[in-house]
Amino acid sequence: MLELIKDKYKTISIVGMAKNSGKTVALNHLISEAMESRFPLGITSIGRDGETIDIVTETEKPSIFVEEGTFLATSTKMLDFSDANIEILKVTEYRTPLGEIIIGRVKDGGYVQIAGPQLLSEVKEVADTMLSLGAKAVIIDGALDRLSQAAPTISEATILSTGAVLSRDMNKVIEETLHTVNTLSLPPIEDEGIREMARQIIENNEIAVIDEENKVEIIPIKTALNAGCIIGDHIRDNSKYLILPGSLVKGTLEDLIHSTRKYKNIEIIIKDGTKIFVESKDWLRFMRQGVKVKVLDKINLIAITVNPYSPKGYYFQPREFLSKMKSYVSHIPVMDLMLGSE
Repeated sequence: MLELIKDKYKTISIVGMAKNSGKTVALNHLISEAMESRFPLGITSIGRDGETIDIVTETEKPSIFVEEGTFLATSTKMLDFSDANIEILKVTEYRTPLGEIIIGRVKDGGYVQIAGPQLLSEVKEVADTMLSLGAKAVIIDGALDRLSQAAPTISEATILSTGAVLSRDMNKVIEETLHTVNTLSLPPIEDEGIREMARQIIENNEIAVIDEENKVEIIPIKTALNAGCIIGDHIRDNSKYLILPGSLVKGTLEDLIHSTRKYKNIEIIIKDGTKIFVESKDWLRFMRQGVKVKVLDKINLIAITVNPYSPKGYYFQPREFLSKMKSYVSHIPVMDLMLGSE
């Protein structure tokens, strides 16, 4: 797994589709390979990780073990729950309910708990600091409900963890995973001029339509939520792009489709695939109806890890689950890290 990132990417996010999907196993696997290769990693988290019992689901979790030379960005209170000897290199100005965020280096190996910054800008800052202090790469531990850490402005590459915890139905798990892969991998807008125009509109938090002559019409509304019909009224025969700065949700698309047939002539541009909040069946229906969505920045999804076991007591046959997932997701490495195969 380390070979997927070594000498290729400096910041890598690991995101789970749900709790207990195998994200911490993936993190530990990377840490272990890095130790063997004497490849110093930096680690931080959006949220909290490393506790032996999940504080939300009250299920057992794998602990995080680090050895000498690993860099950490975590909160001061988490140091009390770690038995590794950590040298504090920097106390940052960032505050969380679990204390100040510190950057440290492991002097003697042990188990750690990690709770990093709460804002994405702070995550990027502490990642850059760990890199400047000697980390060869930084792993950002996250979750699907905080998927924004997978955005290209934060991490150069993303690993997605999925598993049986999503559903007792293997086909449902595969369907949901494939939907997430497809939305995260949406193609970027190719026209450089349009991309820069769209980026400026999105940075200004504006909603706009761009026509065939590259003329911009700003729609005077603050959000696209519950405003699909208003947006539809601004789409003309010569409209080519619709720029949306926030989330793309089912209601907006349904209202847009019902308000005008001209939606088929435009491409909707959003910042990146983390902004889509549409369920898989609805998404497929919108695609069949001719909705086209592109992004400013494509997310670089480099691997998928699968966990065939659910904490609720059921499980899939590991090799069958891995084989079936690989048959549907053939363009990205899919692996069960406990099987030791890819």
